Amino acid sequence: MTLELVTIPCLKDNYAYLLHDAASGETALIDAPEAGPILAELKARRWRLDQILLTHHHWDHIDGVGEIVEATSAEILGAAADAHRLPPLTRALVEADTVKIGRETGYVIDVSGHTVGHIAFYFPVSGVAFTADSLMAGGCGRLFEGTPAQMWDSLSKLRQLPPETLICSGHEYTASNLRFAATIEPDNAALTARIARVSKARAENRATVPSRLSGELATNPFLRAGEPHIKASLGMADATDAEVFAEIRARKDNF
Repeated sequence: MTLELVTIPCLKDNYAYLLHDAASGETALIDAPEAGPILAELKARRWRLDQILLTHHHWDHIDGVGEIVEATSAEILGAAADAHRLPPLTRALVEADTVKIGRETGYVIDVSGHTVGHIAFYFPVSGVAFTADSLMAGGCGRLFEGTPAQMWDSLSKLRQLPPETLICSGHEYTASNLRFAATIEPDNAALTARIARVSKARAENRATVPSRLSGELATNPFLRAGEPHIKASLGMADATDAEVFAEIRARKDNF
């Protein structure tokens, strides 16, 4: 990884992230659930903040923006489709737009579903993707605005990233997500092993994010809706992948 990544716990179970380029001194923040922990981390590392990259408009991803901008004068970047409900943007983004941190380029991916206008940021050289409440560790975000077909399309884009990609998601929901995953694939050995690792990590108060995309592909039921044995176990052998995803999402909503 060429950019330095720092994970910052915020609020009850949120995460914000800093990406820092040592050569230029530039730093970007991805999401701003609350100002205090983020400003403290910047001060401790003596980093200036240049940009805030917002994934979506939910309060627990943007509430710290005002205080952070007041303290740092950072620019604010977010989705054009979400601009009417985000803090005032310095730059409005659409899919395939690029953002720069030092010499490294990141790419904007539309991952609508949890909300319409949710975006992710992918930095291929550093091998890191900021997916917030779209693809999550062991799960995916509830569909507050989008359709199952939209979310499946979004997850399908993220599935195509290199398997070693670090997935930086927005919440510490991994343990509960994996408990649900086990109801879909009780015989998945990789999932059983991951549940044990996550249980140990949480008992030691360690974060379970970021996670590797390879691990998500092996254990996250929302990425595995196309697997024939999952379709068969749900009695949906002839269904489309999107239809199976919708069934899994509906079960999770009632879990």
